[in-house]
Amino acid sequence: MVDLAFVIAGSEATGGAGLQVDLKTFQQLGVYGVGTITCIVSFDPNNNWGHRFVPIEPQVIADQIEAATAAHDLDVVKIGMLGTPATINVVADALSSRTWRHVVLDPVLICKGQEPGAALDTDNALRTQILPHATVVTPNLFEARTLSGIDSIDSVDDLVEAAKRIHDLGPQYVVAKGGVELTGDDAVDVLFDGREVTLLSTPKIGSERVSGAGCTLAAAITAELAKGTEVTAAVQIAKDFVTKGIEGRVSGHTPFDTVWQGA
Repeated sequence: MVDLAFVIAGSEATGGAGLQVDLKTFQQLGVYGVGTITCIVSFDPNNNWGHRFVPIEPQVIADQIEAATAAHDLDVVKIGMLGTPATINVVADALSSRTWRHVVLDPVLICKGQEPGAALDTDNALRTQILPHATVVTPNLFEARTLSGIDSIDSVDDLVEAAKRIHDLGPQYVVAKGGVELTGDDAVDVLFDGREVTLLSTPKIGSERVSGAGCTLAAAITAELAKGTEVTAAVQIAKDFVTKGIEGRVSGHTPFDTVWQGA
């Protein structure tokens, strides 16, 4: 029997993030991936590789979800970049209309191609309409600050506090990621299940962020949950998977490297 995982996320044209990364991760971990595209992001090589952001029409998103869920018995889903309140409304309806065994949320709060006001509306909609559905939410340092309301996260203790505050918003598990931005020699992530704090730590690999790391982590967690792995074990497997992917990173003509899921 083949394990299935669904992803609702944006497309990123260079292959280093978004739905492309999610499906590659699913495949690498032995899970059959099904995807719905919410938006198209293409870096602009003529404008310092800035973001170009194009949302998909809400009805087209709804049609994709309808087709995917009619074709397959899907009960584990990863939510990636949504991008607009209208998209969030459609996805929230989809989450509410059926029973999901697991929902993994990579809370992409802002895209540089959006106006600040639109980004704030999207952030608020994500917090109220999507976050409470999550089995696992995987905010990076910026997202953890925004969701928790903490002005500054400068230590592992601060990251733990942020994870606890985010847990109060409704998700069952919070994986708050320190990454290379948190001070220290190790990349430390905090897992909080509402009672216990688990620290996941590996030595940092360089000092620059690698594109696709967050997408890959959340997708790897999703794949493992689809296979029946317990949440804490799934997070540890995903952490190891991402670490190997960062070590084997792919370089191109962009000013950033990307995770290699095949590493």
